[in-house]
Amino acid sequence: MNPESLDEAKKIGRDIKRASINIKKTDIVLCPPFVYIPGLAGTPKSPLFLGAQDCHHEDRGPFTGEVSTTQLYEFGVRFIVVGHSERRKMGETEEVINRKVRAVVGGGMTAVVCIGESERDSHGEYYETIKQQIHSALIDVPKKLLGSVVVAYEPIWAIGAKEAMSPNELHEVSIFIKKVLRDSFGMASDGVRVIYGGSVDRANADRLVREGNVSGLLVGRESLKPKDFMEITKLVDGI
Repeated sequence: MNPESLDEAKKIGRDIKRASINIKKTDIVLCPPFVYIPGLAGTPKSPLFLGAQDCHHEDRGPFTGEVSTTQLYEFGVRFIVVGHSERRKMGETEEVINRKVRAVVGGGMTAVVCIGESERDSHGEYYETIKQQIHSALIDVPKKLLGSVVVAYEPIWAIGAKEAMSPNELHEVSIFIKKVLRDSFGMASDGVRVIYGGSVDRANADRLVREGNVSGLLVGRESLKPKDFMEITKLVDGI
């Protein structure tokens, strides 16, 4: 539920838009709370895109309080975060996540699918958790639409922590994620981008992407600080 006002959301959008003029290779996606999306609808222009933090898996119907992919698309939303750890914590199931993923990509948008273990054990059992989350999220997603999927690896233990996970550890997990995708979908999975989220800041962004073998970052608290966020973006864009 950040930022806390429409004026602040608009200011963040304007500041990032101005600073994104020189960004050449990197997509920037802003995902404000639902109520601010109409106020930011005119802000995005490539490389800037408007995203949403969640959606409902049905296009229409008696689902009080929910927002559909078609409604979001109407306001210019082209990316939707699905399966964020905070949504999972509130009880979102793997089945619901899968239905949302299919609704997003079927509606002509990109699904940013969040996965990640709650803790890292010494026996490597967390790899099985990651594998199961990928498989569950992508059930019945057509191969031709895999290019509309971004896998956001966000280990829950690293969210809001003092430090992000190490680039070397991230590299290992990234390789594993790409192997799981390749084993399931073959060469069609090459279009799936893998990004990282969890205590990302200016100090670690470059190494996380460069050495961690990921295509980008899911930025949390630093995204509310346009100057810091754009420094992170410029670091990524220069890789």
